[in-house]
Amino acid sequence: MNLHEQLGALEVGVDQLIQAVVAPQAQNIPETSAANATPEAPAQQAGAAVQAASTPASAPAVASENTPAVATDAAAAAPEETHAEVATQAAAAATAAQEEKPTLSIGRPAQNEITMTISGKTVSLRPEQVGQLIEELSNARASMTPEPPMGVPPGWRFVSTRNPVMAVQKQSNGDRLLIMRHTGHGWVPFSLSPDNVIQLYALLTQR
Repeated sequence: MNLHEQLGALEVGVDQLIQAVVAPQAQNIPETSAANATPEAPAQQAGAAVQAASTPASAPAVASENTPAVATDAAAAAPEETHAEVATQAAAAATAAQEEKPTLSIGRPAQNEITMTISGKTVSLRPEQVGQLIEELSNARASMTPEPPMGVPPGWRFVSTRNPVMAVQKQSNGDRLLIMRHTGHGWVPFSLSPDNVIQLYALLTQR
């Protein structure tokens, strides 16, 4: 059926519906009431009947069935995409953290304080803690290779201690344990064989 045929069938159906509604009312209502009644009620009923006849009965059902499904699918897809983005960002941050090597920086905000910063975390050390750190590092460095150079390196910066306090102990094998107090390194021990003692004496007394 084309559009004109559908409209013609619809008009016939509306006329039949109006007759079916108006005819019983005309038989049951007295003549005085029918004469005074306004023609708006049948017109409104006819308009409602036309709207009901022109609206497909399956439209509300389709809308009620499809709309929640689409909303549910969208709501389910959104968290999955969010979790995927968060996981990707976390993996990228972990990779960047592994590739970035930690750096050490040392500061001296005050005469009796030293700060050490590693990867953004700062630790403040007091003089006693600095001495303990020097001792631990010295003990560890003694077992590492390569050893310190045998000659005095050019441009070496150092702090000398004038007239240091010394202590000497005799070992069972004839060696002498010479311990000298340095103002920066603390107590520094040296083990000297009898030949080294003679050499040290010659070096200290030569002119």
